Amino acid sequence: MTAEAAWPRPRPVVGDRSSSAERAADPRAWAMPIDTQSALDEVIAARRDIRRFRADDVEDELLEVVLRAGHSAPSVGHSQPWRFLVVRDADTRDAAAAMADRARLAQADRMDPVSASHLRSLQLEGLREAPVGVVVCCDRRVRADGVLGRATFADTDLWSCACAIQNMWLTARALGLGLGWVTLFDPDELAELLGLPDGVVTLGWLCLGWPDERPPSPGLERHGWSSRLPLDAVVLRERWTESAAGAPVDHSKPTDRRGARVAARDSEDALLAAPGALGVLGDAILRAETFGGLATAGTLVIAAADHPVAGLGVSAFPADTTTLVAKALAERSGHGTAAAVDADMAVRLVDCGIEEAGLDGWEPQRPCGPRGDLASAPAMTTDDVESLLAAGIALGREAAPQGPVAIGEVGIANTTVASAVASAALSLPVTEVVGRGAGSDTPTVQRKQEVIEKALARTGFVTPAGAWRRDDVVAVLAGLGGPEQVFLAGVCVGVAEQGGLLVLDGMLTGTAALLAARLRPGLESHLVAGHCSAEPGHPAVLNALGLEPILDVRLRAGEGVGAVLALSLLRHAVRMRAATVRTG
Repeated sequence: MTAEAAWPRPRPVVGDRSSSAERAADPRAWAMPIDTQSALDEVIAARRDIRRFRADDVEDELLEVVLRAGHSAPSVGHSQPWRFLVVRDADTRDAAAAMADRARLAQADRMDPVSASHLRSLQLEGLREAPVGVVVCCDRRVRADGVLGRATFADTDLWSCACAIQNMWLTARALGLGLGWVTLFDPDELAELLGLPDGVVTLGWLCLGWPDERPPSPGLERHGWSSRLPLDAVVLRERWTESAAGAPVDHSKPTDRRGARVAARDSEDALLAAPGALGVLGDAILRAETFGGLATAGTLVIAAADHPVAGLGVSAFPADTTTLVAKALAERSGHGTAAAVDADMAVRLVDCGIEEAGLDGWEPQRPCGPRGDLASAPAMTTDDVESLLAAGIALGREAAPQGPVAIGEVGIANTTVASAVASAALSLPVTEVVGRGAGSDTPTVQRKQEVIEKALARTGFVTPAGAWRRDDVVAVLAGLGGPEQVFLAGVCVGVAEQGGLLVLDGMLTGTAALLAARLRPGLESHLVAGHCSAEPGHPAVLNALGLEPILDVRLRAGEGVGAVLALSLLRHAVRMRAATVRTG
């Protein structure tokens, strides 16, 4: 046998069966058919970040196809660090949506005005609407040195999870499903909601469902946030040189009612009007129609109480002013009840501790135990907090089926109470939340700040890093709150439990809702902010709730006036839309 004789090459029965000769003869032989390549190009080009979803469910079989695509992604060192946490529970999705709303508004505050406006208009309702949430988690509990390829690039486990997301995104698109990737979260807050252990992190939340939009181009590009750069602007050769694109754009400032929601939005889409024509008002109408609509006038609930802290000189008016206003409200000649009567709303007046007890027209729900001035003693007992919460929940459950519920308050010195609770609940300096109230001068404001500082020091309350326990809420309300505030927090919970809509008034009602949301995650979905008052802490409270106010006219009226006016404007807008021509 000569050296030139051809010996047959053993061909393996497993693994790569090609030979070097075959690969050299046709390097392109591994390519897939042209039709497959074209299909891949089409899917990649058609991938979209979907924000709007139908109510139809996603079958388990299709969900498994999407998850399997993610699990087929490449991972450095074949570590497979991804874990897919599937969320279908509506309350959990509502809670996540409220978190994202808060983060969205907080980021908007740090951006230039034009970009901030775009971000505030960005719709995150997909978190609530999409029937399936998939949270892609990265399990980082193994040391980087223990995974091939991570010792030098420690974040390759995160990159691997991102590859899994892209696989899922493209597969969803090919199946006709919509997928939206939301990262507007505080990572620790989201981890707390989902019960993630230390060392496991999220890459945000994937909304998965049947899309209720079919965008021809990427959403942020379509809405003017940015445009896709040409390829030549981002490709460099051999070594780094400044690309034509330059640095990425910095937009910061210098220094389960899915069906009802979709139906409401479908109705809006049919109008002969520009998308988003009514701005914040349109968003509020969508929320209202999701939770019962505005066909009935609803109810105004006003809770009133006096406060021992008024004796420390924190208000411009004497304490007996509360009784005077309460009597006028009972006669329907106070600001709040006059507005409600004009709007054909029912009125519920609840006495939560007015100095002059037994006023005509006021339902008694008064605390029984001792009440302190905040600075030297607790506002009320924990037993009274529990009792007032229960009474408020009962009234909220009763009122919600009758239509939207607006809440308001009356009580001299209650801006001091509201500011104290806001400072504790949001970990904000007292100077950032305390305002003048109604008619106060500078010395009065200084006394108010000093009183709240003493109250906070007395309670020693530390805002929890994660989710609030019920005991935390009760402790803040008992130590710093007002009985009308506690009662209204209960009303918020009761309305939400009945699937109703609740419209907030000023600072005190906002802090009541803030603590109610700590009691019942996802409650924020049921809220509309009637207005933003002149109190400096009110915007921070609304941001924490993920809400934008309908009105911003520096109201100080209290009594639910802002909530009733906002509801009236909403109803006017609904009537206007009803008279607007529909398109085919």
